[in-house]
Amino acid sequence: MILIPADGSRAQLAKWLEADGHVVLTAESISAATEQFGALSNADVIIGDESFGARLAAQAQGTPVLILSRQATVADAVKAMKTGASHYQAYPETADQLLIPVHGALAETGADRSGDFSLGGDSPPMRALLEHIGKVAPTESTVLISGESGTGKELVARALHARSQRRLAALISVNCAAIPTHLIEAELFGHDQQEDHRGLLEAAEGGTLFLDEIGELPLDVQGRLLQVLAGSTANVRLIAATQRDLAGLIESQQFRQDLYYRLKVVSLDIPPLRDRGEDILQLAEDILTRTSRRLGKPKPGFSSEAKDSLVSYHWPGNVRELENAIERAVILGEDAITTSLLAIETAAPVIDNLAAQTPDQTMEDYFVSFVTAHQDQLTETELAERLGISRKSLWERRQRLNIPRKKTRKRGPRRDVS
Repeated sequence: MILIPADGSRAQLAKWLEADGHVVLTAESISAATEQFGALSNADVIIGDESFGARLAAQAQGTPVLILSRQATVADAVKAMKTGASHYQAYPETADQLLIPVHGALAETGADRSGDFSLGGDSPPMRALLEHIGKVAPTESTVLISGESGTGKELVARALHARSQRRLAALISVNCAAIPTHLIEAELFGHDQQEDHRGLLEAAEGGTLFLDEIGELPLDVQGRLLQVLAGSTANVRLIAATQRDLAGLIESQQFRQDLYYRLKVVSLDIPPLRDRGEDILQLAEDILTRTSRRLGKPKPGFSSEAKDSLVSYHWPGNVRELENAIERAVILGEDAITTSLLAIETAAPVIDNLAAQTPDQTMEDYFVSFVTAHQDQLTETELAERLGISRKSLWERRQRLNIPRKKTRKRGPRRDVS
């Protein structure tokens, strides 16, 4: 692997990659890299910033190129894909934000399968899911992935792409909930009057377009997407995902029924973590190994009490919440991870009771109920941790669902300070 960012972040990125077990070679420039290491195509993955994008892709000759951007605009993403980059994202703030796309790129070339770590397991629902992925991946069929937040819908999409005939082309991921409504049509399909602004659909030509949170698409954009699918004008495989009840959205006329049936050629349902039984313990061990190595700390063990709690806890935030709980425990703990370090013992009854009282809630309804019920007692960080999402995701969902944080009174002067 060759890492060629142009600024001081190179050392941190290399540290994250090395802690994950990768051999990292760094250089100040493309010419320096070729002088030191030979052809860039010898690397498994090449990572650089947007200033190197076109030249990296031109010299990579089939090697996956991950472009990191300080701005991370959709227009720049399209431009990067047009020049031959296979992956594009904002500069990572955490190790996992870098490692997930790296594992995905390695899996696409067959060099590594560790990016599927959270998709493993021996529980019946996971065995069924993995079997279905193996059958549908080599086809050109459109796939609709359903599952709660944090279950790994993007990982399933990456697994499908990595095992497809399009694995050497780009996989472009779009979170439909993260793009403002008035911009999403132009970002997907481009500007008709601007030749230099191509849409993500065109950028994914020959590859795969993954539309996450497809239920958030406005109706007019749904209609245009249906036209593309019905007309087969694009050489793109479409994979969509949702945590919302699309059938319910159809009844309320918020989602087109004809588009629903176009998307649901093959349906894959990801089981929530609480339904994966003993898989949780193996998954927790895998996450603990990676997290300890990444943080440069000795790997502790789980106490028997903690193991019981891992299996019995409701996990409303699914795998993402499990990762957060284990990282917190590794940072704060020493020799053994206890239930108190995981911070799930006191959280479980509140969430379980809420779920039991409203069994028919969608995850979106659950989010609104949980936030409004607990925002006066919990900070934004605590709310995000309990939900198994980032503070940024919490803020974005607040804006989208119109539940802003209540303003609190300004605190008076501290009484312990004269």
